[in-house]
Amino acid sequence: MQDNITTTKLVENKKSNKVKEIAFLIGRVRSGIWLFGIPSWLFGIGDRSVAAFADGYISVIEVIQLFTASLFFASWLFLRPENSLEQRDVLALQRNLCNNLGLKSDLKQRYMISQEYILPFPYICQIYHLLNLKHLESIHHFSLNNLKVVNISDFHLTENGGVIKFQTMLDSPFNPLRIWRQPTVEVDLILHNPYTVELSIPVYNQRRITVIFHAVPLNDNEHYFFIDIYSDLQWFKPFLQLLLHFASCLTLFEDLPYLRNLAEKNRDSLLKIGKVSNCKSMSLYRRFVELYGASLNNYPMLN
Repeated sequence: MQDNITTTKLVENKKSNKVKEIAFLIGRVRSGIWLFGIPSWLFGIGDRSVAAFADGYISVIEVIQLFTASLFFASWLFLRPENSLEQRDVLALQRNLCNNLGLKSDLKQRYMISQEYILPFPYICQIYHLLNLKHLESIHHFSLNNLKVVNISDFHLTENGGVIKFQTMLDSPFNPLRIWRQPTVEVDLILHNPYTVELSIPVYNQRRITVIFHAVPLNDNEHYFFIDIYSDLQWFKPFLQLLLHFASCLTLFEDLPYLRNLAEKNRDSLLKIGKVSNCKSMSLYRRFVELYGASLNNYPMLN
């Protein structure tokens, strides 16, 4: 009798696991299609924009085409696939991280957008990218229009990470960021724990845009990546959300080639303190390696 019950449970568990695997696979396919659609729409909008401005004259038809493409792109962003069972487990972890940091209550009223991805690169590649200040100049030179890191004014350690304050300058007089921020501002980059990085950017009149990144390992070669953006800007919220979605997608699109190249390197070289540069722009990543590098393989995967 007991053997029959045990056998039945094993069969049920196998069926349940099979259902989860199928649901996870379908979710990944849907997410992949949605993610592939983002650069496709960006390319289409860019192509229409170049064609519209090529002759120095914008016709009514070209305006309608651009407006239609932008409307469809905005709709595509809001058609993000629902979370699979595995993704909901990660979201639960994400919420716990926010609550443990005391961020949820402080930022809830300023919430703007969230984006989530499964990226086919090791988790450590994402952390290395997020904590390297010079990547703002190199990897994102197009989207940030040659923004420069001109000075690191402060760096101090915390129990689980550290905080680095640095000044950025809008090098180009035509940089669109000048619309809502001063040419030179002091930005905060915070390592809260091995999974969570915060970027806090002043805008004007003490108002800020705060971006919280969560990078959670799925396995040795993949990680979940969450982007949560908060702001107290008194702008028309739907417009600001659309703008932030576009900016997030563009910067992630810029990240992909670099992350792919970084993933081809020896992972151990990214986790050895002796291999990390001593320059100030890498101070926060050095802190990460000091705290978590030796035991990184012991952090739980989510599969």
